[in-house]
Order: sequence, then C-alpha cells, then structure tokens
Amino acid sequence: MNQTRTFLLLGMLLVAYLLWTAWQEQFHPALPAAPTQAGQTAASSVAAQPTVPSMPAAATEAGPAPTAAAATAPLPTLSSARGTRIHVRTDLLDVTLDSAGGALLRAQLLHYAVQPQQPARVSLLDDHAGHYLVAQSGLISAAAAPAADAPFSADKTDYTLAPGQNQMAVDLTWRDAARGISVIKRYVFTRGSYVIRVREIVHNSGTAPWTGNAWTQLLRTAPPIPQSHFGFLHDPSSFVFSGAAWYSPQDKFNKLALDAFAKHPLSRSVAGGWLAFVQHYFLAAWIPPTQVPYQFSSAEFQQQGVPYYVLRGVGPTFSVAPGASASQEQRLYIGPKRPSLLQAAAPGLDLSVDYGIFTVIAQPLHWILVQLHRITFNWGLAIILLVLLIKGAFFWLSDKQYRSMAKMRKLAPRLKALQERYADDKTKMQQAVMELYQKEKVNPLSGCWPMLVQIPVFFALYWVLIESVELRQAPFVLWIHNLSAPDPYFVLPALNAGVMLLQQFLTPVAGMDPTQAKIMKFMPLVMAVFFAFFPAGLVLYYLVNSLTGVMQQWWVLRQVQRADAAKT
Repeated sequence: MNQTRTFLLLGMLLVAYLLWTAWQEQFHPALPAAPTQAGQTAASSVAAQPTVPSMPAAATEAGPAPTAAAATAPLPTLSSARGTRIHVRTDLLDVTLDSAGGALLRAQLLHYAVQPQQPARVSLLDDHAGHYLVAQSGLISAAAAPAADAPFSADKTDYTLAPGQNQMAVDLTWRDAARGISVIKRYVFTRGSYVIRVREIVHNSGTAPWTGNAWTQLLRTAPPIPQSHFGFLHDPSSFVFSGAAWYSPQDKFNKLALDAFAKHPLSRSVAGGWLAFVQHYFLAAWIPPTQVPYQFSSAEFQQQGVPYYVLRGVGPTFSVAPGASASQEQRLYIGPKRPSLLQAAAPGLDLSVDYGIFTVIAQPLHWILVQLHRITFNWGLAIILLVLLIKGAFFWLSDKQYRSMAKMRKLAPRLKALQERYADDKTKMQQAVMELYQKEKVNPLSGCWPMLVQIPVFFALYWVLIESVELRQAPFVLWIHNLSAPDPYFVLPALNAGVMLLQQFLTPVAGMDPTQAKIMKFMPLVMAVFFAFFPAGLVLYYLVNSLTGVMQQWWVLRQVQRADAAKT
C-alpha cells in the first residue's frame, strides 16, 4: 500500500484504540475485590457459593412456557453453605461439582495452559473471588424441589473417564421422603467433547402429581482489568468483547455488556437458542433443548460492594404423575471458541467468535487459514501463506496503485519546483499543480481506490488473528514460542519499522504538507513502539504484508523506469 496512506490507516487504528481505552477507564472503573474476613488464609479466600433466589411457584397445570415472572424473580444472595466437592476428570476437562445444590464450581481446560509449558491450566469456571464464574441448574416447584443449596448425595467423590470409555455419568441424588419425591441430577461427560449434558430426573412415588420447571443459570463477577503497559497501551486482546451473549433463531446473535445489565436487562422467550458468558478465546454457554421455549433473563446485584451478573433460563412447565418419572435435559458448553466445535454444539454458537461487521469476510479467511495450517503444521507459516494469497488476489489492484505512485514519483521534482515558485500563493500553486496533473494525465487519487477495496479484507484478517484460539500459544520459529504474545525480543516490530522506512523511501512525498511529512518520518518509530505490545502473529502479518508491498512497489517502479528509458 501507499506508505503515507498505510500510516494514516494505522494512525486511525491507534486513535480509535486510545479512545476505546479512555472509554473503558471512564465507564469500567476497577471493581473492588470481594472482601475476606480477618484471619482467612489465601486458600480460604474463595467466594461464597451463590444460590438461586426463591422463585414463584410453578403453575398447577402444565403450560407451554414459563411466565416472565419466573425468570425475573428476586435477585440471588450469596450463601456460605458448602457441600462436599466432587471431582470429575475427562480427557478434556477437570471439573469440580458441589453436593450443595449440585452446582458446577470449577472447570479447567486440560489442553489449554495459562502460560506455555507451565502446568497450570485455564480455569474457565471458578468460584474464587478474583475470577468468579459458576454454572447452576435445578428445578422449581410448588410441591417439592431441591433448593439451590440443597444437599445432594453421590456414590463417590472422584470420577475419572477411563481409557477406552466413551461416556461417563455422575449422579447426584436429592430426596423428599415426606412427599415421595426424589431428583437425580445427572452430569454426562463424553470423550473428546466440551459439551456436558445435564439431566434433571424426577421420580414421583407420592400420591399427588408433581409439577415444576427446570432452570439454568450462569453467575459471574466482572473479569479482571486487562494489563496495561505504560498506563495506556493494552494488549489488543482487550479489544475483544467480554460479557454476556445470547442467541435465538429470530433475533440471531446478540451481546449484552456487563455495564448494560441494569440499563437493558434481557427478558425474552426463546426456542432453539442459548445463553453464554464469553471472553477472549473461551466461553461458557447453557444450551436448552431445541424447539422448547425457555424464558431468558438477566439481572445484576451487589454483595458486599461487589457486582454480580446473572444469566438465567427457565424452561416450560412439566408434570409427573404418581408412580411415574420424567426428565428435563440441558447442555452446557465449557471450552474454546473454535468454530468447528461451536457449530457442532448448537446453531449460532459459532457466532460467539465475534468478527463484528467483518464477519462475512473474516469467516472465509479463518477457514483458509485453518486449511493452510493443515498443510504447513505451523500457524506462523499459515499466516505468511495467507498474506501471500491475499496479496495475489489483489495483485492487479496493487499494480495500478503502484504505477500511479511511480508517475507521482517521476513528477516529484517538478512539483517541488512549483511549491518553491508559489510558496507565497497557495491558490496559484494548487492551480499549477492541477495543470501539471492534467498535462501529464496523472490522477493522484487513482492510487486510493485499490487501497479502499482492500481495507475491509485487512480489517477482517486483523480480527481473525485476534479472535482465533488456534493461535493461542502457538509457536512459530526460533525465539517466537507464542504467536498470541508479544515478540519477547522485539525483533518483528524492529523489522517492520525497517520495512516502513524503506517504503517511505519508495513513496513520493511531493505535494505533502511539510508538517505532515515530518510526522510521517517519526511514524515508523511510533508504530514500532505500538507493535511491541501486539501479539507476534499480528506483527508477523503486518511485516509480511509490508514486505511484499515493498517488493511489488520496487518491481513496478523498475518496470516504469525501464519503459521510460525505452521511450527516450
């Protein structure tokens, strides 16, 4: 691309980034950590397990869907009630259940380390105060149903998916002997899957029909504030949306920022949708049965000065006759935002990989990147090949752009002479410049249109590289062991600055305002500092894109010079 216009584009990105950072600081102040009592040890600083609020009694007759009031019941309060911890390990997940209510308190993703080559795994669900996100489910009934912190029993406290075993069920049982009602909360884990099936099975051995509703809930605190560098430079991953999301076949994919919970609460009857808390690379989502109407709602409350955010789904009313059994099943996805896995889990769940307005371009680019990785087995090489494919696709447009720049470069001495001649009369200088352009049949704007066509592709690829969990901690070559982290030795940013300086040498600056020209001279240094905190994968993309642009620009310039020499 024209170096001046490239710098302008990157400068716009920088300004947008600083504006976003200022907005975040103003509207998302640091939240106080949940207070701990004096004398607590670090190990006991776990946040109290939240409980579901008392909900209105279910209707006495079965109905097609829950009432809106069932989903907007009084807000939950935090309880110190704790039960026995039940540990479950599969090939992908390390899960902790609580016998008090049967909530899913912790879920570690065994294939995703917090830091490369370190034993600590990513905890997507966690009940610690600093990173609170838990998944709950249960039943509500006017007759008998386990409360959110009701005691469940299990056969054992440790379950492991054995080699060769495809599925494993973990049953938690609750009983009301007086009314003859028992409930089994069954978690079903499947090998190779991040989807957990959660089934509420009601056995009615009493003399009266049982009627109730199934509910699911995600409850979290605000995520930690992104780390900043020098007080204003954040990692680009902080641009990625982190908050609530939901989907319905009618309304499609929707986001709900945490600061909008009180202003724009969710209250919608949805069939065939899902509710989720999303973050960079990962998400936790409740997926109700398809074609079954669920009442989706959101709420916010505070406990000891700490805001908590609730996403809840309440299912349709169902009945169990005396001597009969019935069940309701939901699914819980806890894992990475990999499009192939999300598409298999639920319709529209892959939209949580949010490319914004560039989705229609970004999704094909991501697919191509994945196919290139299958060939190269290296995400860095896949990025390089993708850039080359894009440059090849736009070769003709870039060729026209660089030929226009070559003509401008040839006119540079004459333009400079006109600037010196009419230094005191800007109007005459502009007239003389336009006459020169007309005489030489040069359109200075002709180099802009090819760049404008390519801008959406470049933005889309930017978001692909930011959002792709496949690039997380992916090694490249030599010193770059993590494409999702900054270059540890700043080699790529320095190389990119060198290429930008070379592009400046090849780019005509005649006609440019002197102040703007001086600013452009410092832009490589500014961009080098800016890119020093970008993930290495993104800097690699910009470096290869700039380098191929320089090569094509040099080649076109040589072609034009040879053609001019042949004419003379």
